[in-house]
Amino acid sequence: MFGECHAHLFMDGENYKEAVRRHSGQVDESDLRRHLQAYAHSGVTFLRDGGDYLGVSRRGKELAGEYGIDYRTPVFAIHKEGYYGGIVGRAFSNLKEYHRLVLEAAAQGCDFIKIMTTGIMDFATDGSITGEALAADEVREMIHIAHEEGFAVMSHTNGDQAVRDVVEAGVDSVEHGNFMSRDTLDLLAESQTVWVPTIATIYNLIDNGRFENTVLKNLYERASENLCYAYEKGVKTALGSDAGAYCVPHGRGTVDEYEIYRKNLGYSEKTDGWIAQGECIIRKRFRRQT
Repeated sequence: MFGECHAHLFMDGENYKEAVRRHSGQVDESDLRRHLQAYAHSGVTFLRDGGDYLGVSRRGKELAGEYGIDYRTPVFAIHKEGYYGGIVGRAFSNLKEYHRLVLEAAAQGCDFIKIMTTGIMDFATDGSITGEALAADEVREMIHIAHEEGFAVMSHTNGDQAVRDVVEAGVDSVEHGNFMSRDTLDLLAESQTVWVPTIATIYNLIDNGRFENTVLKNLYERASENLCYAYEKGVKTALGSDAGAYCVPHGRGTVDEYEIYRKNLGYSEKTDGWIAQGECIIRKRFRRQT
């Protein structure tokens, strides 16, 4: 089985608020071990976490070896105060504070830095991106600072222009990347950035009843079209399901994402080779330098 390149061990795939309650004050190690065991059972031996503010992913790194898992974490994600990102990390109000958070993550043993530059898709309405994107100049400096400290950068980013901004700034991986145009996918293909689509977060909600199927099916169709175009153009892409998100269980979510790739691209060695290439880049780049 391939690795899971975007997960959140502190979430449970069912109820975010309950998951936070469970780990507040002290990490619920039994819950954490249950998730790690789910990956081991699914044959997943590489796991890149998206971080949290509760210390779960930091503890996960200490335990993962017991399950035969090579585990990488940013410890916590970093977002700008007043913008999306509080559910997984820490906030800064200016770039000096951002730099301090980068150094704090490093002191806590992070393998890379994760930044949040936009909101998320609003499944309850038309799927548009919530909130406002960070300014391109600020994003460029955030990526530069992390690189200067020796870390690769994982960026939670949605929306066409916002993706262009992080790619042009030299980000190492862009997560989700919803609503990219073909021009932006062409730019991505020419770059060294790896795209992690996390399409299971959409697909697994279809017929669930929580959101309108019409919206979900339109979002899935567009995501599938972009995946196919990325494959055609040779965009570097890795398998990541955003496991822990609602309806994306740990272990199973990775399998679901893999199946989405194969449904769209074909059940072939070529599809597997493309996935493996992107994961190989993630494994090499997103590791703590010694």
